[in-house]
Amino acid sequence: MYIKVENKEQIQTVVNLAREIWVEHYVKIIGIAQVEYMLNKFQSLEAIKTQINEDKYEYYLIESSGTYLGYFAFQFKDKELFLSKIYVKSSERGKGLAKAAFKFIEDIAKENSVDKIYLTVNNENINSISAYEKIGFKKVGTPITDIGNGYVMDDYKLEKIYHYT
Repeated sequence: MYIKVENKEQIQTVVNLAREIWVEHYVKIIGIAQVEYMLNKFQSLEAIKTQINEDKYEYYLIESSGTYLGYFAFQFKDKELFLSKIYVKSSERGKGLAKAAFKFIEDIAKENSVDKIYLTVNNENINSISAYEKIGFKKVGTPITDIGNGYVMDDYKLEKIYHYT
């Protein structure tokens, strides 16, 4: 169900999914110009290659019966895990895919003795915020990040703390 992204073809699959999902979901929140800018800056073939090879992000495709339904990516930072991306195609939302992917991510975090998982989410992305809160995330900040070209990411920072026995 989860395929680690390790080659150019898999990265291109992520790029294609990103375009489909972001255009469908984010245009109504941030507009097409910012979506296009962010896709080029953060979800292009070259950007993802750099994230994997230099920044040590791990990308995974969500697959079922030979069909790619979404993807996620994370990065370890000391005893924390930064959940950079988790996206599911609109036709597949509400079926538990993101929740199952998050369980997979939590298992990886536990194997690596991670104390905290954190993420950022657009402060107008109400459904995603609600989904994160339902699985135990708490709002801990409101970062505004300049991403260039006159655009900012106006987000909430959410985190989930772990205490292993």
